[in-house]
Amino acid sequence: MKAMHKILLATGAGIGLALSVPALAEGPGWDDILNDAKTTDQVVSYGMGPWQQRFSPLEKINTQNVAKMVPAFAASLGGEKQRGQQSQPIVYDGTIYVTGSYSRVFAFDARTGEKQWEYNARLPDGIMPCCDVINRGVAIHGDKVIFATLDARLVALNRKTGKVIWNKVIGDYKAGYSATAAPLIVRNMVITGNSGGEFGIVGAVTARDVETGELIWERPVIEGHMGTLNGKDNGITGGAANKTWPGDTWKTGGGATWLGGTYDPGTNLVYFGTGNPAPWNSHLRPGDNLYTASTLAIDADTGVIKWHYQTTPNDGWDYDGVNEFIPFDGTFNGKPMKMGAKADRNGFFYVLDRTNGKLLNATPFVMQPNWASKIDIKTGRPVYNKDNRPGAPAGSEQGKTVFATPAFLGGKNWQPMAYSPDTEMFYIPSNDWGMDIWNEPIAYKKGAAYLGAGFTIKPLVDTHIGALRAVDPKTGEIKWEYKNNAPLWGGVLTTRGNLVFTGTPEGFLKAFDAKTGEELWKFQTGSGVIGSPVTWEQDGEQYVAVMSGWGGAVPLWGGEVAKTFKEISQGGSLWVFKLPK
Repeated sequence: MKAMHKILLATGAGIGLALSVPALAEGPGWDDILNDAKTTDQVVSYGMGPWQQRFSPLEKINTQNVAKMVPAFAASLGGEKQRGQQSQPIVYDGTIYVTGSYSRVFAFDARTGEKQWEYNARLPDGIMPCCDVINRGVAIHGDKVIFATLDARLVALNRKTGKVIWNKVIGDYKAGYSATAAPLIVRNMVITGNSGGEFGIVGAVTARDVETGELIWERPVIEGHMGTLNGKDNGITGGAANKTWPGDTWKTGGGATWLGGTYDPGTNLVYFGTGNPAPWNSHLRPGDNLYTASTLAIDADTGVIKWHYQTTPNDGWDYDGVNEFIPFDGTFNGKPMKMGAKADRNGFFYVLDRTNGKLLNATPFVMQPNWASKIDIKTGRPVYNKDNRPGAPAGSEQGKTVFATPAFLGGKNWQPMAYSPDTEMFYIPSNDWGMDIWNEPIAYKKGAAYLGAGFTIKPLVDTHIGALRAVDPKTGEIKWEYKNNAPLWGGVLTTRGNLVFTGTPEGFLKAFDAKTGEELWKFQTGSGVIGSPVTWEQDGEQYVAVMSGWGGAVPLWGGEVAKTFKEISQGGSLWVFKLPK
């Protein structure tokens, strides 16, 4: 499919006329992206398809031969900017595209690892990224690769040269806005969220014209804020302010949509998770604080919220709700259904009807969360353990400290899970940890941290923190688990070869039997692996690629846990593997 550029022709009256002409460099179109989960010779979307199941039908590398897999090459990002590398590679037409820390983009030859070009965003002083200077990847469409920057911009680059095609502002970085997620392509639109919930920003989802970067629609996710469609008002989110927020707290309510979204072509809905309400001190904002800590189903054409499901009403633990919502088809209680699943930071694994948001099941996927005893299936709401909410401050004194599980970094944080239609299981990179947490007095100030809480993360057991778990979505049963000393902080890939791949902070990329959890292969990359692996076929061979480079939120926010793994080396490399000939 040919990409199209709009150009502006000057007329005698000085009025511009927009025409569409073929783009200078052809590339993947919507049909390629829509079918990415089925194709094997390229990876042209984050999550390997609109549903982002991270499943590949390739099976040349399988349980019988994966132990023989060896490096094909490694490519360094170079420089001194070696922080957390969380990018997922995009592979197209013999080129691998990855992002690096500090808002950089790289293009490498997919056969040799030779660098073709590099782009470095000119970041201003005063950026305020919450949780390391990471980036999770590019989107690709036509002649463009598109990515978000730490100073809250969306930038489109020519995929052949790395030159800027357009550059648009998402938010005011001086107020705490930033962006780190890989954009989502839906037809002719590039859809993105924003970051900055710890600074009292307002979470939003926006759709832009992929060719020009011009805004099509914007949907703030906090009650009381007006959405837009084609430059006109498109309804107040929630219908009015103050429904579930006291006073003016909705104006700085948080709810950042910092992880990006998934898309279901069948319902034409984009699914975005929303982050924590601001401030963390929940006593300052009694109520459900909609639509924070929720999954939102948004009409892709209009930006209208069709349904919502809130996982942690009046969140007081920074549990967010931003985790990816992955569509899948199957049977539930013997009935064929269109479903979606989410492993929430609050420690519960949710299965919903993706057409209407009705809760079907919710079960713990980590060591028993103690903030709630269960999720009530009839109401969809948590049954709180009231003694495990941090206490309200008394004057200038901090409130009562509680020990809550999971820790605020979550039963699962950003690291994406995978789903195999072959085994009908989700593979969740999870963590078992808790925290001492207390509330403190706080007032909003533009550009300042807006928490009102203190915390210390602690391990729950001596045996492990991280755990890769295979979960049956029909029952919530954990079928197998692999326990890891350090927290798991990278994405998961599964394949028709009955394999599951994920990385560890200790530096290994590992392969497991998808049915049993048996470890079959590992390779030491030299730094912690917190990227998301992908696989594709090239010149008749199957390849696997992943980014290596330790960083992210764990070493910054992990407290006693971070001290345990402080000796992990930083890095910045793309590793590519295959079977030997």
